[in-house]
Amino acid sequence: MSTGQLNTTKTSALKPAPRVAKHIFVTGGVVSSLGKGLTCAALGMLLEQHGLKVAIQKMDPYINVDPGTMNPFQHGEVYVTADGAETDLDLGHYERFTHAEINRHSNYTTGQIYNSVISKERRGDYLGACIQVIPHITNEIKDAIRAARGDADVLITEIGGTIGDIESLPFIEAIRQFGIEEGRGNCLYIHLTLLTYLRAAKELKTKPTQQSVGKLREIGIIPDILVCRTEHPMTGEIRSKLSLFCNVEPEAVIEEMDVKHSIYEVPLMLRDQGLDVSALRKLGLKSRVETPDLSAWRNVVDCAVHPQQQVEIAVVGKYIDLHDAYKSIYEALAHGGLANRADVVIRKINSDRLDSSNLDKLLGGVGGVLVPGGFGERGVEGKIAAARWAADNGIPYFGICLGMQCATIHAARHLVGLEDAYSREFDENCAAPVIDLMQAQKKVTEKGGTMRLGTYTCRVEPDSIAGRAYGTDTVRERHRHRFEYNNAYRERLVEAGLRVTGIYEEADLVEIVELEGHPWFVGVQFHPEYQSKPIEPHPLFASFIDAACTHSGTPLGVDAEISSVGATSTGDVSA
Repeated sequence: MSTGQLNTTKTSALKPAPRVAKHIFVTGGVVSSLGKGLTCAALGMLLEQHGLKVAIQKMDPYINVDPGTMNPFQHGEVYVTADGAETDLDLGHYERFTHAEINRHSNYTTGQIYNSVISKERRGDYLGACIQVIPHITNEIKDAIRAARGDADVLITEIGGTIGDIESLPFIEAIRQFGIEEGRGNCLYIHLTLLTYLRAAKELKTKPTQQSVGKLREIGIIPDILVCRTEHPMTGEIRSKLSLFCNVEPEAVIEEMDVKHSIYEVPLMLRDQGLDVSALRKLGLKSRVETPDLSAWRNVVDCAVHPQQQVEIAVVGKYIDLHDAYKSIYEALAHGGLANRADVVIRKINSDRLDSSNLDKLLGGVGGVLVPGGFGERGVEGKIAAARWAADNGIPYFGICLGMQCATIHAARHLVGLEDAYSREFDENCAAPVIDLMQAQKKVTEKGGTMRLGTYTCRVEPDSIAGRAYGTDTVRERHRHRFEYNNAYRERLVEAGLRVTGIYEEADLVEIVELEGHPWFVGVQFHPEYQSKPIEPHPLFASFIDAACTHSGTPLGVDAEISSVGATSTGDVSA
């Protein structure tokens, strides 16, 4: 062998093997709303504790390009990523539980996939081919999966919907093909299903799960792990039966019971069931740490289960009838409670039914008032009335997006004396538009994905409520709006006592307002709830709950237990 050949061989031997990303696909069976997103987030958190870098994405089978134009009553909240994508609310779970980089590749819909394929066809990219679901749509889905993995060790992909739905069939077919292309040892299939409990017979039934797995196997996917949602513990007999009929190893049949106190118990429960160990083993991965450190997470659960005080917060919104419409708000309030070891009880109030005649009746006794975002005129006067009530009574007030704008309208009407103060969103011809359409939005004609979206920098006044909460004079927060504080009225509003304490300096946009002389009255144009985590509560939510506890918090014994963290509620309140 020549010297040149020897050198070539030696150099080749020193080249590192190409990194192979591992993939976990999570499907759902029997019924919807089983908690696939929460399970994916919990698994991602556990894998991170093993020292792995995790990415997570959601495939949604609806035809909308994104949920940005969908009614919150139908879909729940729209979650906004740092890079400005309007996405499914499950991505909020992903960010709250993990450190995964969530971006526009973390959520794809049928609408996006077909839109991309049709655009390519119109450009001639397919060279005259007849465009079909297989291979063109499925190839596009596989490309979307690969685009999301980045430099992660493991990508978890949640497939929306339920096995058997016609809408999700292209996604299921795509992940079947993906396992062949990437290598079966690099792909793990998890099926989340329901064990039905018949109260009359007092027993769990496995037949719906067997049928669901059967449907999956017909398509060509045999699940590696079965995660079973259940209200009652599985018996050894049930586990063996599921293993036999679903072709899954007994140790890979995972029990996921309803948690007693907090959704943040889910990762600990799945860890005890061995889900992370099974996933690592089946993917041929080894933990990079000697022992996963779950102490911080256990502390979160301890704070949730054993609060030392309780406080009630009124959330005055226009989409109150659907809990998921304000999912991130409720979770961030819970995180603020964790930071103060407080049980946060939510009093949901429909802003449609709130006016000057029933403010004391519906809001009386709360420790704080939060007015979240929203669109359209319906219920706005109720939100403005809530801001005025909190201002007049010294009650901590937190206005987010539209809630900040309503606080500004209140100040203009009752502090400046502009009786006709309003927003051009609701009346294009209003005499005193203290809230106006952003300059950049005036030429926008399409509604989907065209708002001010994503992360922007805000300079915060250090000597302010927000400044003291943040502990820094520069923050980056996520936005989703078209209308803004009108600078033409800034001087008069500031003179009247509505202080501007946060600015986006590049465009001189008002981001934060505060009411002088009030113990805690803050309005923010952005959405801080998107960046709150149980282990890292958002500073503004932690400060708000602290102020609410100071105002009317009820001390509890250190051993007091609650039914859930932040999700407890007195129910909807109406006139």
